Amino acid sequence: QVQLRESGGGLVQAGGSLRLSCAASGRTFSSYVMGWFRQAPGKEREFVAGLRWSDGSAYYADPVAGRFTISRDNAKNTVYLQMNSLKPEDTAVYFCAADPRWTITPMATRYDYWGQGTQVTVSS
Repeated sequence: QVQLRESGGGLVQAGGSLRLSCAASGRTFSSYVMGWFRQAPGKEREFVAGLRWSDGSAYYADPVAGRFTISRDNAKNTVYLQMNSLKPEDTAVYFCAADPRWTITPMATRYDYWGQGTQVTVSS
């Protein structure tokens, strides 16, 4: 199986920036999607951004479009989430996930592998 290791979470003020990292190890796939999800207290896990590894194409959820950027580093087997102009409503535990498919999907149930999550807290 694939193991995902996340890092980069922390406490920032509104308007600040943070970059999350997710390093993949173990078995990899020629065609797969990497996704970022988040879950706030009392809410369901929601899709944030996805990336198709083969060509780097990306898809963003409306609340983060224009503020967040997902990218990859092939040599490091790592996917990043650059978060700018952070808002208090961005506060959540952020998870990275992998899906051995080609089409980016916002459905959490499609993703087979998950990281442990990293806390992001944005103060007013």
